[in-house]
Amino acid sequence: MNEVCSDELCVGCECEKIEQMIRHAFWSSGMEKIVIGLSGGIDSSLAAVLCSRAVGSVNVLGYLLPSSVTPEADMDDVKALCDKFEISYLVVPITGILEEYESIPGYTESPYLKGNLMARIRMTTLYYFANQQNALVCGTSNKSEYYLGYSTKHGDDAADIQPLLHLLKKEVYILAGYLEVPDSIINKTPSAGLYPGQSDEEEIGFSYEEIDKALENLISNGFKPENETEAEILKKVEKASHKRCAPPNLLKEN
Repeated sequence: MNEVCSDELCVGCECEKIEQMIRHAFWSSGMEKIVIGLSGGIDSSLAAVLCSRAVGSVNVLGYLLPSSVTPEADMDDVKALCDKFEISYLVVPITGILEEYESIPGYTESPYLKGNLMARIRMTTLYYFANQQNALVCGTSNKSEYYLGYSTKHGDDAADIQPLLHLLKKEVYILAGYLEVPDSIINKTPSAGLYPGQSDEEEIGFSYEEIDKALENLISNGFKPENETEAEILKKVEKASHKRCAPPNLLKEN
């Protein structure tokens, strides 16, 4: 592969930097494997490939955790990714677990409630397998979603390592293309797969192109918005600040 530079992102160097971080975290932890939830989306696919390059695909275990609304195409994409990069994976449906929650007192349902529940069930399942396999859990959040809080607290934002957290969504696409993630994954509409027809950009209210441009300008200008889009993005950033901070406490160390 030839090294590629796009704007200020030197892609080959960036991949090596991320892989070194993964290796350091893996070796220093004393763990034997890395587990990762695979959705068929670009973020989890890129994270899985980076992990396999960093520590060897034999040490990476993928888990596809479908619900009743998971598209068949996503399952096909996970298989294609794992076949191409020789990553072992296991399909563990979460539908039965979700159905058990329907019987608890006070249960009500909405896309928001069920979506967060699904994210937390998936992460609990991943940590079960991580404990079983003496493994670290790899997260798949990117910088754009991290700043906006587009994740579930103690769900998809929980992890032992976060190799993509410093990358804007546009940079995720650049690295995925460089590492030859299957086109069917790169070209699909971003979706958390929480309900039929769900689209990340539609749910957030902005395209990732708008989000990335606004975040870059906000960060450069000390989070002082210069237009209406940046002002709206800043509101989301501020509202999600609790997701980026440790829980407040009064513990004082001597």
